[in-house]
Amino acid sequence: MLNAMRIFIKVVELGSFSKAANVLNMAPSSVARNIDALEQDFNALLLKRSTRQLLLTEAGEQFLEGARKLVDDEERLKISLSEQDKQPEGTLRISVFEGFGRVKICPILPRFLTQYPKVKIEIDLDNRLVDLHSENVDIAIRIGKPADSSLHGRMLMANQTSLCASANYLKQFGTPKKPEDLQRHNCLLLDRDRQRTHWHFRKGKQYKKVPVSGNLTSRGGTPILEAAIHHGGIVQLSSWMMDDLIQKGNLVRCLPEWTPSLSEHSSGDIYALYRGGKHMRPAVRAFIDYLVLSL
Repeated sequence: MLNAMRIFIKVVELGSFSKAANVLNMAPSSVARNIDALEQDFNALLLKRSTRQLLLTEAGEQFLEGARKLVDDEERLKISLSEQDKQPEGTLRISVFEGFGRVKICPILPRFLTQYPKVKIEIDLDNRLVDLHSENVDIAIRIGKPADSSLHGRMLMANQTSLCASANYLKQFGTPKKPEDLQRHNCLLLDRDRQRTHWHFRKGKQYKKVPVSGNLTSRGGTPILEAAIHHGGIVQLSSWMMDDLIQKGNLVRCLPEWTPSLSEHSSGDIYALYRGGKHMRPAVRAFIDYLVLSL
């Protein structure tokens, strides 16, 4: 059936049974038999034939649209299945925001490269939002779903935050008992291009929005995390950056009965963004699958 559809499409494109037969290396009579079989199967006249030209009927125009879609889908399926058998290879260019890249991505790269020895990785730890369409980047790992509808995103993990300070800082300046107490503390802030920063807190049905300020601001999490470790203030960052430090005693969790976040709704999930959708390169697919399993 699909082969007959291909013949029909070629006849329409060339406007002639004989021309289509020549291109397809078939006898004109064989081309005609395939068209006749389609018309019988679908009980519809697809082509008006004369000695001078072929004309699509209304049913033929509808059939042509559907036939092209089916043939295209078959071709895409063949490509997809053939790519599954290919060993991932080539250079993979990854952009990931600095803190997550340092803590979560870089440690697992050696295992991935051992598993896929034909792949090479170029990684950029950068808090700048890259444009996957204009820049030479295969995968960008960012917080939040892609705003660009032409990009695809796969969720890697939730991005919950924690509120922490060092024991020495809290001993010197006091431990906050309620979210409003943070207004009297030196809060270490992520730069979000806002004139004023607010931290958000929830406990059951309670919600509080607290304005905070401090003497150190950074576009990435590492500088303010280091400042918190060295007694510089209170910091709110992703839990994956601070859980190990809390367990080791370098940091102490503040207001543990409250759930903090950096925005009103949530701190956003972490996604791997990529182009291509169904037919992504095997190396891209393999790396994203590896991230989902490893993180």
